[in-house]
Amino acid sequence: MLPVLGQPAAERSDAARNRQALLAVAQTIVASSGVAALSMDGLAAQAGVGVGTVYRRFKDRAGLAYALLDHGERRFQEEFLFGSPPLGPGAPPIARIRAFLHAYIDRLDTQAELHLFAECHAPTARFRSGAYQTHRAHLALLLTQARPDISANYLADALLALLGAGLFLHQRRELHLTTNQMKAGLDQLLNCLDAATEPNATRTLDAERH
Repeated sequence: MLPVLGQPAAERSDAARNRQALLAVAQTIVASSGVAALSMDGLAAQAGVGVGTVYRRFKDRAGLAYALLDHGERRFQEEFLFGSPPLGPGAPPIARIRAFLHAYIDRLDTQAELHLFAECHAPTARFRSGAYQTHRAHLALLLTQARPDISANYLADALLALLGAGLFLHQRRELHLTTNQMKAGLDQLLNCLDAATEPNATRTLDAERH
């Protein structure tokens, strides 16, 4: 298996089996009662283990949620790092960014509740995850390739902020936007980035600090 970039090294085989057994119970809880019913104590009780075992495996509820998301994340990373263009290598940078954002929207459309569960447990839980760090580095690299004049790291964070689960659910449920409308809005932002830079018209954030 491809390890999720930024995550700890592979576990021992027995520890991995125990972890997978706990995740199987957690998936059953989510399937039967929803994400809100998922708790460390509840998982321990249903799995027949001590709650300390659950905390050692996942640290907190956010860690548990990200572990449940891990399989899809591994597949997603394989696609944007090594897959076919435009999501994978071989397409122009802006086209790859567009494909990444569209694919992320599609993932949220089926997993937003679980993403929100993970993101809301702690204010910075999402940003500390290995998955987020990989997404950020990937976008920053593509942004640098497309527009060397901009602050790529900041704009990578800005683009990922638009893919937060809370905002996605608000747009879907309260604003009644379709995923196609969300993708079209992201495309409009990328069209601005893709526009030719006029000489001396753009300054980076670093330059503005001086």
